[in-house]
Amino acid sequence: MTVPQQILCISFSDIEADSRVLRQVALLAEAGEVTTLSYGNCPPGSTTHLEIDSALPSLPQTLSGVLRLGLRRHASVELAAPAVKQALALVRGRTFDLIVANEARALPLAHAIAGGTPVWGDMHEWAPEERAHVLPWRLLVKPYMWAICAKYLPRTTAVTAVNASIAALYAEQFGIDTEVVRNAGPYRDLEPSVPVAGKIRLVHSGAAIPGRNLEGTIEAFRALDDRFSLDLYLVKARDGGRYWQQLKELAAGDHRITFHDAVAPDELPATLNKYDVGVFSLPPRTTNHRLMLPNKFFDFVQARLALVFSPSPETARLMHQYDLGAVTEDFSTESLSRTLAALTAEEVERYKANVHRAAQALSSAEDEAVTRGLLTRLLG
Repeated sequence: MTVPQQILCISFSDIEADSRVLRQVALLAEAGEVTTLSYGNCPPGSTTHLEIDSALPSLPQTLSGVLRLGLRRHASVELAAPAVKQALALVRGRTFDLIVANEARALPLAHAIAGGTPVWGDMHEWAPEERAHVLPWRLLVKPYMWAICAKYLPRTTAVTAVNASIAALYAEQFGIDTEVVRNAGPYRDLEPSVPVAGKIRLVHSGAAIPGRNLEGTIEAFRALDDRFSLDLYLVKARDGGRYWQQLKELAAGDHRITFHDAVAPDELPATLNKYDVGVFSLPPRTTNHRLMLPNKFFDFVQARLALVFSPSPETARLMHQYDLGAVTEDFSTESLSRTLAALTAEEVERYKANVHRAAQALSSAEDEAVTRGLLTRLLG
């Protein structure tokens, strides 16, 4: 009897709400028995789940940790974050045939556990500027992220990122081969929704966290006429929902704006399918903002929605290639409002039909093939 390969998947996220990691776990489960090490409950595909206390930060945010970050004593804080300490205790005594580190902050832990085991680093986005729009993060954490990338990525057996532009950054800055695994979801057998005469139903889904320009989306919408409605499916952040509540207060008094409970990632395309246009505008305050190709782009495609996005190169390229919707002139609230106001019912239906034709090409099939090839190489 063949003993299954043992795979550890590390993610300092609420794994049940992390659609990229959920897709990853499903593919890992094809190759062996998966132990997940993360915040949140046991996800589908996991054989063993080691839950990290969600109250514990994954960065060294203690007084001594912040001091050492400020002094650039990066090696001394690699395993010092409270969540990392607990993670080390949870995996003590276990051995694995492959370790997957999701995002740069998991690299020191993965290599501390590895002991010669291959490590796959799925960097997702550009780690040195993950939250560089926040001043303390930029001053303290950005240099730390750069240091751990420079130290650990050359030792990492395989590295992936969300798109070609970000993969090229890792190759240029750290001299490593980086493969592309997009945030695309599986193909959904859906049809574009039937239009409602005289109405254009806008929708946005994602995380309710500062820096995503959700205020700008609400403000742009409020300038539109009564043809439009806006529905928001937002995952509350780990701030107890304070920012979500601030957004709701900003939208108060406009009966056309509706806030919904968050929907599980796997249910999102079917839930969004009843709308007409998926909307997202994000000013390029960081490299990741500038080069974004987010989950929601692919969710909107599988939901068969027309798209209105800001002119980020990775999303704009695909939108123009398949004629999926309208790209705003710039990143301003006014430009988003003008672009939405100019939409006609006929254009929306044409875009939705084009999205329907492109849904197979923009599904996760290509990305799953990359992941399966990577696992074959790593596990033999």
